[in-house]
Amino acid sequence: MQIRRINPNPPVNTGEVIYQSNISNAKPQHILEEIVWHKEAEVAKMRDRLPLLKLRQQAATVEPPKDFLSALKNGKTNPALIAEVKKASPSKGIIREDFKPVEIAKSYEAGGASCLSVLTDSKFFQGSFDNLNLVRQAVDLPLLCKEFIIYPYQIYLARAKGADAVLLIAAILQEQDLNYFVKITQSLGMTPLIEVHTLEELDKVLAVDGVNLIGINNRNLENFSVSLQTTQEILAARKDILNERDILIVSESGLYTSDDLKFVKDAGAKAVLIGESLVKQPDPEEAIKKLFL
Repeated sequence: MQIRRINPNPPVNTGEVIYQSNISNAKPQHILEEIVWHKEAEVAKMRDRLPLLKLRQQAATVEPPKDFLSALKNGKTNPALIAEVKKASPSKGIIREDFKPVEIAKSYEAGGASCLSVLTDSKFFQGSFDNLNLVRQAVDLPLLCKEFIIYPYQIYLARAKGADAVLLIAAILQEQDLNYFVKITQSLGMTPLIEVHTLEELDKVLAVDGVNLIGINNRNLENFSVSLQTTQEILAARKDILNERDILIVSESGLYTSDDLKFVKDAGAKAVLIGESLVKQPDPEEAIKKLFL
């Protein structure tokens, strides 16, 4: 998948790689490209409000990050659960009207989640970095910042708000970006969870140094179709090298039943990331317990 990039304002001298295209009059090819284009402008406004230097100073003052990967390896469930604090999505709209991120996070923690994921995108998922910060103050579990990261600025912001891990989406990042972003993330003591959807994307990620946690998204981010066979097929093709490197695999999206969990577990996934099917339940704690019977 090719994601075109727009750079709406002069690049900031932070060392990041910026890709520019003369596409000012073009329309996004799909929702993922639309999100990326919006994110470029959004981050530019964030930099105006809070310069990178000050943000890095803030990030250096928060509590040290928790070990996200170890929490999954020692999961409370099998497979280990990353439960997602999520209000809405472009494909489903509002998932939970009475969205109270702290209450949901505490319910997930009580239900046996090993880690939590917090959506921070505001326009498309109605999340926020404030939600991430609120959840950090309320629970002891390691937290993943679920964001469409295209600049180092967002990684530092995640750390400043209490994230222990960040999502890096292979579909929107070139290999040199991935290398650079993984190094930044690890230099901050955080864990990068790198997400792929195709075998081609996985091979790109396997060329990056220091990767030990990969998510396989069963949802096609261009058209939002979902197939659990995505996890099965990708793992079948590269299981040997993944095992050899001790890379933990997280299966993401489309997981609703115990049979779904068994399917991806049998395929080789050691952890799952579940949002919609849990957050829409009246009692997420009880929903987790039923799902992992």
